[in-house]
Order: sequence, then C-alpha cells, then structure tokens
Amino acid sequence: MSASASSATNQLSVVLLLVVVGVLVLAGMVYVAYRHPRLEKPISVAAAVATVLGTAVAAVAAVAVLAAR
Repeated sequence: MSASASSATNQLSVVLLLVVVGVLVLAGMVYVAYRHPRLEKPISVAAAVATVLGTAVAAVAAVAVLAAR
C-alpha cells in the first residue's frame, strides 16, 4: 500500500470515528432530554447538539485538509 493510500485510509478512519462518536452523543442527548421533561422539546435539544457537532466535525475536516497540503 502506498503512502498516499495509507494516509487516505487513516483520514477515512478518523472521519468514521467522529461520525460514530457524534451519533452516540446525539443519541445520548435525545435520551436525556426524553427522560427529563424539564428539558422541554427533546428534538430541539438534539438539533442544537447536532449543529454543534456538525460544526466541530467540519472544523476538524477543514484543518485536516489544510494540513494535508
């Protein structure tokens, strides 16, 4: 396997790991919001968390792309 293929595989692994962690965190927030009614609208809480995680993933991806140059 060439160096560029290995690097691409590593980047894909990192992205997949971030997606899995993001989904787990989002599911956890939905569960907590559902179980505690004082957190009013579980879907809006989950949407806010998803937005923050999406922004964080985009920032990490941008840094990875810039670092690869």
